[in-house]
Amino acid sequence: MKLPVPYVIISHTATEFCSTQSECTFHVRFAQTFHIESRKWSDIAYNFLVGGDGLAYVGRSWDYVGAHAFNFNNKSIGISFIGTFNSIVPPKMQLHAAQKIIEIGVKAGKISPDYKLLGHRQVSKTLSPGDALYNEIKKWPHWSPQP
Repeated sequence: MKLPVPYVIISHTATEFCSTQSECTFHVRFAQTFHIESRKWSDIAYNFLVGGDGLAYVGRSWDYVGAHAFNFNNKSIGISFIGTFNSIVPPKMQLHAAQKIIEIGVKAGKISPDYKLLGHRQVSKTLSPGDALYNEIKKWPHWSPQP
């Protein structure tokens, strides 16, 4: 992937929530298996995932194009929140984990310092990242109403 990327795209997995490392690891592995076996992708779609346990999970990492947002995969880092956030806002430690990934990415030169933060629904026909999470990320620095 050509770095630094100009976009960070936030999604949710639209699965059950996880609150322990054991549960979250299970969800990450399940998503990876689904994406490889059912979707026929080379790996899990996301660059990173964040769990309700407050931990970040590495998907494709920084240097590899994801499969998380059509037409934006090669110019964005995709961070997916494990769970469904249509009506419930993720816990603070899950939000913090995503913010730290972005901060680390900017410091490491993987994400452009003037990046645009987008919700998955802004670039794909989807409800992701859910209304509650979408309304939360709109308050974050770099959120952009337009790609």
